Amino acid sequence: QVQLVESGGGLVQAGGSLRLSCAASGGTFSRRLNKGWFRQAPGKEREPVAAINWTGDRTYYTDSVKGRFTISRDNAKDTVQLQMNTLKPEDTAVYYCAAGGSISLPTPTGYPWWGQGTQVTVSS
Repeated sequence: QVQLVESGGGLVQAGGSLRLSCAASGGTFSRRLNKGWFRQAPGKEREPVAAINWTGDRTYYTDSVKGRFTISRDNAKDTVQLQMNTLKPEDTAVYYCAAGGSISLPTPTGYPWWGQGTQVTVSS
């Protein structure tokens, strides 16, 4: 069993930065899983934001966040971070940490383990 807990969400002004963290529990099995971040805005479908493989040498970013967001992981602590810079109002959403799916093209149905989500609100 793998458990994921997100933290770091909040309210930030447009152009500002925010850092999300995901703490995983599951021992060596969890540390070897690909992990990613998804987001869901009100009235919209859940979409992939970024993902990283277990060794940390392959990443995925959706086009809208390339150059602004950076995903990283610390396998010793089994944590995953999402550094978000130059935030825009359209980044406002609930952000979810997920594990166990594809890196090349992440989809919600491909990830069996999920956190509870953390709210990110970017004011204009």
